[in-house]
Amino acid sequence: MKDRSKKQSSINEIRSKAKPSKERMANLELLRCVAMLMVVALHYLGKGHLLPELTDSRLGSMGMAAWLMESFCIVAVNVYMLISGYFLCASSFKPSRLLLLWLQIWAYSLPFGLLGALTGVLREEAFDIHYLLTLLFPVTMGHYWFMTAYVFLYLLLPFVGMAVKKMSRQQLQLSLALLLAVFCIAKSVLPVRLEMDALGYDCLWYLCVFLAAAYVRRFGVPFLEKKGRGLLLYLGCCLLIFCGTFALREIYLRTGGLGSRIKMCMEYNHVLPFLAAVGLFGAFSRLRIQGRAAKIVNGLAPYTLGVYLLHENIGLRYSWQEWLGTGQLAEEMARGAGGFSGTARLLGGTAVAVLAVFACGILVDMARKRIFHGLHGLALRAGCYRRLTEKIEKADALFREA
Repeated sequence: MKDRSKKQSSINEIRSKAKPSKERMANLELLRCVAMLMVVALHYLGKGHLLPELTDSRLGSMGMAAWLMESFCIVAVNVYMLISGYFLCASSFKPSRLLLLWLQIWAYSLPFGLLGALTGVLREEAFDIHYLLTLLFPVTMGHYWFMTAYVFLYLLLPFVGMAVKKMSRQQLQLSLALLLAVFCIAKSVLPVRLEMDALGYDCLWYLCVFLAAAYVRRFGVPFLEKKGRGLLLYLGCCLLIFCGTFALREIYLRTGGLGSRIKMCMEYNHVLPFLAAVGLFGAFSRLRIQGRAAKIVNGLAPYTLGVYLLHENIGLRYSWQEWLGTGQLAEEMARGAGGFSGTARLLGGTAVAVLAVFACGILVDMARKRIFHGLHGLALRAGCYRRLTEKIEKADALFREA
């Protein structure tokens, strides 16, 4: 009886350690939700063939509207990483967090990847050994490029996080300036494609974004502290992204030059999307959300990653757009239809599709979390699993003491 009581006490202690203790910031959690909505919009427009080629001489009003939406949503990934960096720079590295993140990615990668292949939903990918390896090793095989970059960045947290906490303002300013000069500013002004430019789809760029978030958290940005400036920076940069893209398009149509650089303003590591993301982050950081609204936002935000892992699964990523109406909209664009009614259908259809995918992803991840919690509770009854969790907790403590 005494052993059973001791066993139950050990289980309760492990469960209590697994519960989050830090209070969430509802304003930034709302921004997390908005950023994920933008990500879904980007994938709906791009992979739904609703973004006409910029090299075409005729785009029509629907095509212009689609590219305008793209310009205002392109900040999403940088925003999501700014939020992550803002919290990561003040926290310690946790092997348990890394393990849970890998398990969450794998829980989406394999089941939904196989489901897509076996049901015939799979498109633009061959069901072969490479496909199966991608499902089994989603991080190292690049199943989700963002998660690959994020996991590698998190692996660097024990080094980068500790360094950032000890750096002076001037040291962090200079380090960030040098990184941005190499990975952001140079590619933003040069009219040629640099061989080492990964367009922001890599860990090195998100190291830059992480350091920017760390600087904002530790020292602040006076420009963004005045009300309205962050929003103006976001809106102004997004309009410049749109205008800059179409200025490059005009140069191409007139001269045939800069064909490979038409979309440079919409690349994640271009200075305009970066500044727009900083502006939007600054605007939301000034919001005050309380009461019931804060409770709802804080309840939804932890599941936003599930939205990404579901709709960007390799077995589904090229299929769900057509289920939600891109086929008909793309046909209208191809026929040259448009005007106010066509543009309204595009905007409305995109909004409905984005909200539907977001809601579905949230619900699926809620179910995934309940399953994980249930399996964890059952596994705790096994002594070997309890000992493993205790060792992981000790590993977490090593970095908390650092």
